[in-house]
Amino acid sequence: MQIIYNDKTYDAKENSTIYEILKDEIEKSEMPIIGAKFNNEYQRLDYEISQDGTVDLVDISTNGGMKIYRRTLIYIMAMAFERVYPEAKVRVNYQLSNSMYCKLDNIDETEDMLVNVEKEMKKIVEQNLPITKKVLTRQQAKELYEKEDSSKGRLQLDLEENDSINMYYCDNYYNYIYEDIATNTGIVNVFELVKYDKGFLLRYPSKNTPFELVKFQETKKLLWALNEYNDIHRILDISTIYKLNRVITIHGNKKYSNISHLIMLEEALHEKKISNIADKIAANKNIKMVLIAGPSSSGKTTFAKRLGLQLRINGLKPVTISVDNYFVERKDTPLDENGEYDFENIEAIDLDLFNRDLTALLNGEEIQCPEFDFSVGTKRYKGKTMNLADDEILVIEGIHCLNDKLTELIPKEQKYKIYISDLTVLNMDRLNRISTTDARLVRRIVRDYQFRNYSAKHTLDAWPKVTRGEERNIFPFQEEADSIFNTSLIYELAALKDVAIPLLAEIKQSEPEYAEARRLIEILKYFQSIPSEIIPNNSLLKEFLGGRIF
Repeated sequence: MQIIYNDKTYDAKENSTIYEILKDEIEKSEMPIIGAKFNNEYQRLDYEISQDGTVDLVDISTNGGMKIYRRTLIYIMAMAFERVYPEAKVRVNYQLSNSMYCKLDNIDETEDMLVNVEKEMKKIVEQNLPITKKVLTRQQAKELYEKEDSSKGRLQLDLEENDSINMYYCDNYYNYIYEDIATNTGIVNVFELVKYDKGFLLRYPSKNTPFELVKFQETKKLLWALNEYNDIHRILDISTIYKLNRVITIHGNKKYSNISHLIMLEEALHEKKISNIADKIAANKNIKMVLIAGPSSSGKTTFAKRLGLQLRINGLKPVTISVDNYFVERKDTPLDENGEYDFENIEAIDLDLFNRDLTALLNGEEIQCPEFDFSVGTKRYKGKTMNLADDEILVIEGIHCLNDKLTELIPKEQKYKIYISDLTVLNMDRLNRISTTDARLVRRIVRDYQFRNYSAKHTLDAWPKVTRGEERNIFPFQEEADSIFNTSLIYELAALKDVAIPLLAEIKQSEPEYAEARRLIEILKYFQSIPSEIIPNNSLLKEFLGGRIF
């Protein structure tokens, strides 16, 4: 066979592994190689090649490489717990600032316990043990589950079309991780376990500093919001895909009755939280302005509409003002590192004019409203005016709304900031979580197709730039919020999958977005489908699926 790597052709025998073919390149790489792509599909380094193709090596300074790093660390942590505290049931809950927030389901973790587990993890890493895949038949897997209380690979067993289940094995320890992990333990040598809040953190490096741990950034408000939703869904006993699928499954003649009940509970939770936020705003007579920010596909449009209804019930009339009409002149727009216009930079906003107009409105004055002409890059005034009545309140939505620089002339007591995001708390099982970023990405793929006529390929291609903007302009300010609203719905991926999977399947293997498309398809296939017609038309999810009343 012939394998191409970095425009160089290598001869290879059939069933040679990627590591065997590119051993010299892997070992001499300055950045540790943790995985690979073969013909635009993620593979482990021990993947046996049986056809011609192109290989791209994945190192730990890339998004894909750091994801493999995290998953491998989680596997090693679970392995260490089983060796030192075999009775402990460890659960990986969510990601916080280059850390995974974890808890033990059945016992309380202590500082001494974490010290002992970390020592065992370091021992496993220092031994540089091989991690291999072992294929079990469905019958072998069933027998395995009957012997012990385990959720290892449970979803794999739950899918009837799976004839076999792949387990990762390392030194007589097995477990299932739903995506690829490294082929040896030695590569993930930067980490620590730290007691935190009611659980502990598994800390790891970032792709930008892969050889060291950066300072942990506290996100107490975000953690509180995640814990609140997690506790609610643990009470409802819907914490994993397996349990969600059991609710979705049709029982007798009561088609969709169980999932319809869960959908109503989820929507009631949203309405309650929105109502509580509106009540807090109305109770404080000093508040004259509501500022809403959140990352892409958080559901800001529907949230703002529903919050507006609740404010009206409290006697406040919401009035919107668009930050998009306050861009600086095109010639004054800042440039990014590639020399292109950086419209997401806060300096792309005419901050002086915006603050003068806001101050005038809050002082009871009338302003002339600009309209930004994007075709030529200038503000135009067409005679539109605006003032603010005593029973009206400004509602502003935008990526910079949590940054005080946007409204620096407005006193803090007159502002109420809201951070919203799709903070999913649904896990595959105890060790395998669903990324909140992945949930938002699936939302965006569906919305871009439904309302913007964009392909999944287009959305995936643009996504890295979108997330870079969020990391720079939104996430650093999330703790500044007065309220955090979690827009996630525990059932949403089950409702989005039937639209998302065909769109992702259109991406050809020759296209660079193929690997990410396959990864998302593999996640979505675990969900039983929910028809969109049983979702209420005022649901935030209809902002992406279509059929909304707002």
